[in-house]
Amino acid sequence: MLERPHVTVKPSDAEAGRKATAGLARRILGVRELLLVGVIVVAGLLMTALTPYFLTWGNIESMIIGMAPTAIIVVGMTIVLVSGGLDLSVGSVMALSGTLAGLLMLRGTPIWLSILLVLAAGAVVGAINGLVITALRVNPLIATLGMLTIARGIAMVITQGFTVTGLPEPFAYLGQGVLAGVPPMLWIMAAIVAAGDLAMRSMRYMRPVYYVGGNERAALLSGIKVDQVKVATYVLSAVLSAVAGILLASRLMAGTPTAGVGLELTAIAAAVIGGASLLGGEGTVLGGFLGAVFMSIIGNAMIILGISIYWQGIVSGVILILVVSLDMLLRTRRL
Repeated sequence: MLERPHVTVKPSDAEAGRKATAGLARRILGVRELLLVGVIVVAGLLMTALTPYFLTWGNIESMIIGMAPTAIIVVGMTIVLVSGGLDLSVGSVMALSGTLAGLLMLRGTPIWLSILLVLAAGAVVGAINGLVITALRVNPLIATLGMLTIARGIAMVITQGFTVTGLPEPFAYLGQGVLAGVPPMLWIMAAIVAAGDLAMRSMRYMRPVYYVGGNERAALLSGIKVDQVKVATYVLSAVLSAVAGILLASRLMAGTPTAGVGLELTAIAAAVIGGASLLGGEGTVLGGFLGAVFMSIIGNAMIILGISIYWQGIVSGVILILVVSLDMLLRTRRL
């Protein structure tokens, strides 16, 4: 009788299996979005344990709706950061857009035309940012910081510091209406996030943004029109800030010139938490959105727990410093 041959696993095969498993685990753990989802779930569970008011439909709905303008701005901020730039004017552009839309409608301009004019104004602001940075070679920090002051100043001048109220009732539909059981502003947010993430991941004409952010000189030598790419990212960021301003004005039925103060810090923190690097060349729109969700949970948690809203800025700053420090440490280790 023939004996059945014994099948033995060579040590090299077993070692290869362990390495493959370890490699798979590293790839899974290396996906920033998955890690963020886990952190968000843990934060949600922790808040649910601390207070019964967190996991209620009213609070969740309020948090999501309040997050929508910020999430839209984070999409633009992420793309600017990936290109190696920085936009500090987003909060002021949002405030200017809301007040400008309100004033146009109060003067009899149709709602649709007011929206188009405000979006065009946002594109002009973004183009100015981009041209100052590319043509005059002004540092993005200085250029957009100047625009932050200018845009906020214009909003104050045209309103004399007062909130614009008395907007036409149909305008409220974008922020307060219901479409398939969900406010239209959330559908708009979802569409912008999905389109932005898809474009950054798979569309050929968005790849130069990564190339410019990763190595500007190499991108220039390879034939990429670097300056055009940079200007386009700032135009997109400003237009999305204008969209956020219009939606916020619709939600509040008022244009507030003081809206969005400090929002640029929150947007940068969310984008960096989501994987965008301040050195450029890295980041995803989905990661930035998840970062915005995390920042929203932190802010909502402090409010529910009775912590002063003024602490939110401190917390955002601390989170930003920690995340950027960790990012720089990991980059140094990779080098």
